[in-house]
Amino acid sequence: MTAPETLARQVTERIELLAPQLTALSRMIHELAEPGFAEHRSVAAIAELVTAHGIEARVGVHGMETSLKACAGDPAGPRIAILAEYDALPGIGHGCGHNVIGAAAAGAFLGLLDVIGRTGGSVVLLGTPAEENGSGKEIMARAGAFAGIDAAIMLHPANCDDIHFAALGLRSVEATYHGIPAHASARPEAGRNALDAVVAAYQGVAALRQHMPQTDRVHGVITAGGEAANIVPARASLRLLIRSPRLDSLLALSERVQRILSGAALITETRLDAVWDRIQPCLPVRGNDALSTRFGVHMAARGRTSGAPQSAQGSTDLGNISLRVPAIHPTLAIAPPEIALHTVAFAGYAGSERGDRAVVDGAVILALTALDFLADAGLRERSRLEFEAAGGVVDVPALLTPPGGQPGTSEGS
Repeated sequence: MTAPETLARQVTERIELLAPQLTALSRMIHELAEPGFAEHRSVAAIAELVTAHGIEARVGVHGMETSLKACAGDPAGPRIAILAEYDALPGIGHGCGHNVIGAAAAGAFLGLLDVIGRTGGSVVLLGTPAEENGSGKEIMARAGAFAGIDAAIMLHPANCDDIHFAALGLRSVEATYHGIPAHASARPEAGRNALDAVVAAYQGVAALRQHMPQTDRVHGVITAGGEAANIVPARASLRLLIRSPRLDSLLALSERVQRILSGAALITETRLDAVWDRIQPCLPVRGNDALSTRFGVHMAARGRTSGAPQSAQGSTDLGNISLRVPAIHPTLAIAPPEIALHTVAFAGYAGSERGDRAVVDGAVILALTALDFLADAGLRERSRLEFEAAGGVVDVPALLTPPGGQPGTSEGS
């Protein structure tokens, strides 16, 4: 069952009237191109628009200076959150199109204001900063942002329309090896080479790839390797990113990588400091077909057709939220299939007419999906049962105990 047609039509018409304001907001955020944790003017622009429509928008909530929260409706009933992002990529700008996300989310929230009193329940607009390399949603979740939320929905611009978005889980480890300096020609036997340990670890990861599932990824860089060729390096380090499409396989791959790092310290007689998850990880997105299917109905009504499910490649902190509440992260096309995200070309599309269309389409689709969730008890129950069958609420902080001990623990001689 969908929400009453009269309410849906009222929501759609309100968003269509707001379209000039929403596209102007998207273009402004696109031009500002503020990186994660520094989106001050972007979040202020969203807050200003929401406040202009009579709703308080609080900035700097749930542990983040550039976050935002606005609420409407009856908090005693079901509650759905619409998530906004607005951080840009350093050097590229909005190559991930977060300006579209932020404007569409704001539009969806504003589109519901006139009908929220007749659906029961409430809607929350959550501005979630620093998705790129910051896991802002995990920081906010640990500060209580999703307490009392029954579902969370958002969209993401892409090069295809897809209701079945998949993302790889992502963790990081920074490995520093400590050796013993010595003159590399006069007394090499007195030294213990930290760079050899890094090279052994890097080669160990390369060997591991032969025996990894095709869906998994490990990649990284050597960040320090010594300074003088005639001195045995006393300190060397590398940073690795570990990705996998399932939670269990992400944890298992992390353990395999940790054993390689420890083994490199053992064979080179160096000491290892392995710091896992300096930035909070992004976990695999747990889908919710009940919500995604309803999103797809409204997507089709806007002339968009979801294609075949895409293979997981990137990562998002929405995965962390999907293990706490039912959540979805579908995509709307703003660029041709050959244009990849995180490129200057994609940034151009995010600030184009195609990006503007996705802002308005996305606002309507998100708003109508939220409206159905609040008005349809059956949809809420199906969404909840599906979430519970997939494992229910996960204690994310407890889950992410670093392999091999706590961050900063030392191994090797």
